[in-house]
Amino acid sequence: MKLFQSAKFYTTVNHLKDLPDTPAEIAFVGRSNAGKSSAINTLTNHTRLAYVSKTPGRTQHINFFELTNGAFMVDLPGYGYAQVPEAVRAHWVTLLGQYLQQREQLVGLVLIMDARHPLKDLDVRMLDFFALTGRPVHILLSKADKLSKNEQIKTLSAVKKSLKPFAERQTVSVQLFSSLKKQGMDEVEAVVQSWFAAAADNAGGDADAE
Repeated sequence: MKLFQSAKFYTTVNHLKDLPDTPAEIAFVGRSNAGKSSAINTLTNHTRLAYVSKTPGRTQHINFFELTNGAFMVDLPGYGYAQVPEAVRAHWVTLLGQYLQQREQLVGLVLIMDARHPLKDLDVRMLDFFALTGRPVHILLSKADKLSKNEQIKTLSAVKKSLKPFAERQTVSVQLFSSLKKQGMDEVEAVVQSWFAAAADNAGGDADAE
């Protein structure tokens, strides 16, 4: 069975103290309206596993979903959201930042960007911020169906070139993705599978060392 298929909702938390004890997890993050929820729904073959809204900032908590291999997928609050009270925004930013830098079970980050508007300032800041962990990042250039084939090729090439400085500090990969056309699903699954496999190998090595 595919890794993301039949993913099941596990829990939602609004404070780090409530985070569940998981063996390993990967997280999805992106600017509001970048297509994160649609990507999650497409990968899991579920129309409303992650809530899709026309209003930015609907994902206000950290949502956990159990995958077929027993590991977890985490849906993080969108950043760059609009029309939310400042106190709520500040809480989201703190929650998101602390999770990304302190969560030991997190083995990699899937960063969603709109293929028509990649590497916005907040995306670059996210890459800089997460680079401190040394963990890998895989970028999905979502809504690729809205670009022509030639535009897709040019965009992918331009983003890869722009990512070279980040690749000096951590593993960064990028691909085209379309929820509508189901483009790129096998590619992202292969990347995430490799992260979980590497994490399992490292855990085994640590156990052997003891």
